[in-house]
Amino acid sequence: MSIPIAIVDYGHGNLGSIMNMLKKLGNPCYLVTDPDQLKCAEKIILPGVGAFDSGIRAITERGFREVLIKKATTDKVPLLGVCLGMQILGKNSEEGNSQGLGLVAGHCRRFLFDPGSRLKVPHMGWSEVIPSQDATLFNGIEKPPRFYFVHSYYFECNSQSDVDAISSYGNSYVAAIQRGNVFGVQFHPEKSHKFGMNLLRNFSELQL
Repeated sequence: MSIPIAIVDYGHGNLGSIMNMLKKLGNPCYLVTDPDQLKCAEKIILPGVGAFDSGIRAITERGFREVLIKKATTDKVPLLGVCLGMQILGKNSEEGNSQGLGLVAGHCRRFLFDPGSRLKVPHMGWSEVIPSQDATLFNGIEKPPRFYFVHSYYFECNSQSDVDAISSYGNSYVAAIQRGNVFGVQFHPEKSHKFGMNLLRNFSELQL
């Protein structure tokens, strides 16, 4: 049975789109604008669009940083980071100088291509994703799953065991991560039609 999902509103996310998709699934959800509202949360989505430094600064200034770390590490609450929200789960990024939440060992690198390459940055559009064999969030999703991406940076895990799925843009890169109860997806499930809906359904029904 699905339980209410707290969606963190720190000024950097596609909140309406995520809420609408969860409502289509019949899953209760609510926006969190105050860190005290997270204390009783049993599942959390950390959305994100924009730059790494401004995102983590907003999380810190609004008092979410320590609460998110405690919920993920001490309370073992399932946490899903989306796009920038996934990147913030790591230690740092080439995009800025700030420290991320450090919930998954890794950092973010910028896509770099030769000047004459047909590949442009940001990477924008639909791409196939290859999940690992035990990738919980991708259970039952039609193969090959395709998701919508918009990003200039990608997550590089320190440990291969934290890689939940890969995709390709010039070279292969990490499309999804999992470390225990902490999950992240580089793509936007809320813009990925049936594939994204099924992934969010899996998260909403997750039991760890």
